[in-house]
Amino acid sequence: MTTSAERRSDPVARNVLSAQVKDRILQWILEGELAPGSRIVETRVARELGTSQAPVREALRDLATLGVVEMQPYRGARVRRPSKRELVEAMEVRAELEAMAARLAAPRITDTCLAELRNLMADMAKSADSGDAHEHALSNTEFHAAVMRAAGNRTLERTWSMLEPFARTYVTATVPGIDLHWLGKRHHPILQALEARDPERAAEAMRRHAEEAEALVEEMEATTADEEEEALTT
Repeated sequence: MTTSAERRSDPVARNVLSAQVKDRILQWILEGELAPGSRIVETRVARELGTSQAPVREALRDLATLGVVEMQPYRGARVRRPSKRELVEAMEVRAELEAMAARLAAPRITDTCLAELRNLMADMAKSADSGDAHEHALSNTEFHAAVMRAAGNRTLERTWSMLEPFARTYVTATVPGIDLHWLGKRHHPILQALEARDPERAAEAMRRHAEEAEALVEEMEATTADEEEEALTT
């Protein structure tokens, strides 16, 4: 028989498990394993993570609230493809959050963190040489996450993490043939400003970096629209 203490702790345990499942699904989305439009099967996720369907269902509801997943009656869940307007809005907000993080990180960043950023840039260069877009995206994402951690502001980091799936996933998962060397080199001004421990320079470098990504989405959407129009007329 379940004791009253066990009954009280059960919802907490379930909530913790749901959060862990949500983080894992979000990781799959960010890493491109679940591309926009992909169906997420509760039973398959539960089996792979060794859990029941209940925490998976709760995790998907949370992700739907964030706008990352869409739930459809009798059709299950799919990775949501955000609209161009949502992407641009998310990138505009993220640009300011990352600029704030870079400004906060610059005067307090450690040599260890700087070494980590240099290693991540080297990893991006290696991935570009081998044409491995997936590994490049992982190093790219970790570079930004490392700067956010270096800022030392957990509220800022949490807010940023809510927007990350919109921008990072779309750009890395839907740009065929993008120049990976160019993507990696875009991080140099950020690293140099942090090495100089110059708060305003770091903030401006990060803001310009985000604006370039926004321009990439604008260009990508225009190209996609042109291709779709061409397909309809042929």
